[in-house]
Amino acid sequence: MNYQIGSDYHDGSVYHMAERHSTLRARRRAQTQRTIQAHAIRLFGERGYDGTTMNDVAEAAGVSPMTVYRHFPTKEDLVLTDRYGELIAEAIAASPAGRPLVRRIGDALVEAAAAVTGDDAAADRQALLVRLQLMISTPALRARHLDNQYALQQAIIDALQGDAADPDAAFQAQAAASACLAALHTAMVRWAEDDGRSDLPHLIGRALAAVFGDDAIGPER
Repeated sequence: MNYQIGSDYHDGSVYHMAERHSTLRARRRAQTQRTIQAHAIRLFGERGYDGTTMNDVAEAAGVSPMTVYRHFPTKEDLVLTDRYGELIAEAIAASPAGRPLVRRIGDALVEAAAAVTGDDAAADRQALLVRLQLMISTPALRARHLDNQYALQQAIIDALQGDAADPDAAFQAQAAASACLAALHTAMVRWAEDDGRSDLPHLIGRALAAVFGDDAIGPER
């Protein structure tokens, strides 16, 4: 009996230790990815997108080119990879299921924009601004941006549906997500062209209201 208890305890300790190591590795990986991308965005801003190589980014970040490619398989990924889609999906999943689709999506778009452009996120705000300006001015990035928009649309649909697989509900979610993302794109382009001087969450709210009316967004917008 004592042996079994000890065995259970040992197995539990090993499990928790492995879990801690896994969490630590994930944090280190995320930190390395953030460091690489931060240097890449800085170099793109200083030298231009075409004037910066992956080796330049590796040297600036103090890592090997192989490490850069491990985190960012293509040069475009250095610009396009972000947490915005994750923030949006989390906000949608946490919103009341009974609310209109456009309200759920629209409020999530505004909430995520506020999280990455607020007063306590100056570095994230500047990085987002440079990334958007690069996407607008670089043909290769504009083409890849369409792929990212599709992936974001699918993430929104998945967050709205949860485990449901109703084809009609999926169609409605797809239509709502597509329309909201078009409004989001318009607002983000305006914000980038304005060099970030305007308030991005407010611009997104205005764009959503222009498409869906004032009732489509929260009264605080």
